[in-house]
Amino acid sequence: MIAQCDTFFNCRLGRLKLREFADGSGQLIVYHRPDTLEPTQSDYRVYPTTEPESLKEALSMALGCCGTVVKKRHLFMVDRTRVPIDEVESLGYFLELEVVLEPDETESTGILEAERLMELLGFKRCDLISGAYVDRMIAES
Repeated sequence: MIAQCDTFFNCRLGRLKLREFADGSGQLIVYHRPDTLEPTQSDYRVYPTTEPESLKEALSMALGCCGTVVKKRHLFMVDRTRVPIDEVESLGYFLELEVVLEPDETESTGILEAERLMELLGFKRCDLISGAYVDRMIAES
């Protein structure tokens, strides 16, 4: 189990979050992913940090914080697909499929692989949700 605290910052393009871990390390993550019910490609970058608290303070001062998500993550790998199962504080349990594509592969290759795994796990398209956890938290507050 991986304990994570994600602080989201106001961002004009995509999403920007600082993920803090129990060991005091962190990751600054920027990503672009459409909010859709369809499987879609996510373009992201991850920047490790050993000083997440001071980075959070600086980003909060510069951009403003728009929400915090606290979760416990169980991470599994099925071939090249990351399968995080998250217990999100005040929201519940969620499962995600993240097919890691090679640079020369198309988005449709990843979608087919995700759909195959969804079928094996017994999930249907009607089970899919859109948006980020922080969006759901903001909507429920």
